[in-house]
Amino acid sequence: MAAFGGARPRPLLLLLLGLVHGAAAVFVVKDANGTACIMANFSAAFLASYETRSGPKNVTFDLPSDAVVLNSSSCGKENTSDPSLMIAFGKGHGLTLNFTRNATRYSVQLMSFIYNLSDTQIFPNASSKETKTVESATDIRADINKKYRCVSNTQIHMHNVTVTFRDVTIQAYLANSNFSKEETRCEQDGPFPTTAPPPPPHPSPSPAPESPSVHKYNVSGANGTCLLASMGLQLNVTYKKKDNTTMVKVVSINPNKTTAGGSCGAQLVTLELRSESVTLLAFQFGMNASTSRFFLQGIQLNMTLPDARDPTFKAGNNSLRALQATIGNSYKCNAGEHVQVTEAFSVNIIKVWVQAFQVQGDKFGSVEECQLDENSMLIPIAVGGALAGLVLIVLIAYLIGRKRSHAGYQTI
Repeated sequence: MAAFGGARPRPLLLLLLGLVHGAAAVFVVKDANGTACIMANFSAAFLASYETRSGPKNVTFDLPSDAVVLNSSSCGKENTSDPSLMIAFGKGHGLTLNFTRNATRYSVQLMSFIYNLSDTQIFPNASSKETKTVESATDIRADINKKYRCVSNTQIHMHNVTVTFRDVTIQAYLANSNFSKEETRCEQDGPFPTTAPPPPPHPSPSPAPESPSVHKYNVSGANGTCLLASMGLQLNVTYKKKDNTTMVKVVSINPNKTTAGGSCGAQLVTLELRSESVTLLAFQFGMNASTSRFFLQGIQLNMTLPDARDPTFKAGNNSLRALQATIGNSYKCNAGEHVQVTEAFSVNIIKVWVQAFQVQGDKFGSVEECQLDENSMLIPIAVGGALAGLVLIVLIAYLIGRKRSHAGYQTI
């Protein structure tokens, strides 16, 4: 990985466009001949947890308008290396998107973020001055010669850092040095209108999944309740069918047809769900004793896909860092969370409210809200403040005008 602090930016490769939240930017990677091979247009916000002398602290910051594309970005070499987009900003911070492809699709196989804790403007009072790296697989993928488009907010969880992307357009392996007019939309945006002709009758599309119901789950042990969770669950599974075509299946968990169980441990709490097609869906919550915080550490899925080339689908990840809150408090996100577990499996968690380990009286503790919920509260406050200011200006203008009109008359 190239050092972000001292690498030189590519000149004239960054077009900045102002936004209300942060800044959207067009990042371009070109080859030695000046031909563009990667283009990306998005804005991003970061939520990071780090240690201070007085304990753990969360900080939020946007990808700034002066972010630059590094010379270490690459168009890749056939059979040798894959393309990569490396963006640097601030005092040694960097976001990298590593691409890969097959015969029909390309994807951001791995996303990594490097952050420098010695940057006191972003990480005040950090107990460490180290430069740290976190990374995660993503579900950013599109058809070859089409751009990836996602208007909805998309979150990528990378251990103790969460990146929220907004209004994303990305395309790698460009055919003509510009975004394609055709696009592959993200799952979060669907369904969406299209002017394209209707698809052929074969292969037939899978039926639309039912909307996931929000249900309250409870896991108890010898010492009482160790997990409370209220949420709706939707699974996104990508697999090969028997005819070798790629299928994306969306499965909503129906609580009425699902049995729930789990286990309580000193360092690990597990919620296990089972249904007719889902052999096991397990959510594992861990804790950090030094920071007194719990978090979603792992998700495991075993399920049956009758039309798949391999009917037994298994996926899991035990190095997640999502749904974090202080032990004794609860984590809540009405906006929902999208957790990328593996390249072929992700989970949409709808209206999540969860508390692990110290649960008092089978009730949720004090709420720690997700960043998206906090941002949504700012909009009505700002609009209300603007309207109140407008009313006040009109009222003052009216009173001044009325006073002047009275001044033009004399008492008889």
